[in-house]
Amino acid sequence: MTIIELLTPAYEVAWLPWAVQYFFLVGLAAASALWVWRCAWSGDGALRALEPALMIVLLCSSIAAPISLLADLHQPGRFWHFYAHFTPWSWMSLGAVLLPLFVGLSLANVLAWWLDRRVLWRWLSLALLASALSILVYSGAEVMVLRSRPLWNTVFLPVNFALTAALASLGAILLVARWLPGGTAALPAAALRRWALATVLALVAGALLWMATGLFGHSRSFETAMELFRTYPVWRVSFLGSLAAGLLILFLLSRPAAALQGRFHSLLCALLMLGSAWVFRWIIFMAVQGVPKYGAGLYLYAMPLGSDGLLGMLGVLGLCIALLSLSTTLLSLFPARRRVLAA
Repeated sequence: MTIIELLTPAYEVAWLPWAVQYFFLVGLAAASALWVWRCAWSGDGALRALEPALMIVLLCSSIAAPISLLADLHQPGRFWHFYAHFTPWSWMSLGAVLLPLFVGLSLANVLAWWLDRRVLWRWLSLALLASALSILVYSGAEVMVLRSRPLWNTVFLPVNFALTAALASLGAILLVARWLPGGTAALPAAALRRWALATVLALVAGALLWMATGLFGHSRSFETAMELFRTYPVWRVSFLGSLAAGLLILFLLSRPAAALQGRFHSLLCALLMLGSAWVFRWIIFMAVQGVPKYGAGLYLYAMPLGSDGLLGMLGVLGLCIALLSLSTTLLSLFPARRRVLAA
């Protein structure tokens, strides 16, 4: 009998925490663009009060997202090669074209709204809507296409990315509004509650469909998830924690719409919506990489404290805070906006 000892080498993770920040922020920006289109073409005057917070969320996230992506592409040659050697069959290569277009349209929409050019803004919002849909498709598909990771290789992944981003964008609106004139009390609570409940129910429907396809043997993703749930306590905690967070959000949204205008209730909803979307992406990118493609057990991941880990995440948070501070200050100073807010 021969004994063969196998050693597991240490190697760098393929997706750094920078990717979590990028997919969170770009999803936030793309989902915000959907609400921008809704507000631009709505005849509901109550939605006017939603616009300042919404446009600030769009502005801050659309600027911070590509910065996180550039940090994730830590090899400068990788970014340059997307343009020098364009490969249209690669989702990453397509993203190198789609993302700058989306950022440009986001800034154009913010500027048109800021200058109170509402007719121009309405037509720009249509272009932004199409661009945002392309971003949601590309950002989900570039992860979904990896067949070596069964948890990723499912059509429900891009859907969950989009829906959790939509929920997070509503949470960001609730958070940002507290620093604007009128605060959360000025928000159209009924519309926000209706949109958030529809998003949560869509997430529940998507989860049930994912489970159904797995139970009928048509989803390796669900089968792999169940195996991890049965085998590893940390994954059981993750799944049960996600369920508990979803039920808590659903309970908070089931309260009367006026509750969303309260400072504490709106803050709790905002933090839960934003936090659940971020944690979902952390599990998808960082935790799933700890599952071996071949073999047993889990790989151990130690997050670095430097720019590739904790310091990088704090840097992105600081960038978002700086952008938020700057935009809210300009909103109160810009003459055209002062007239609109006063109206």
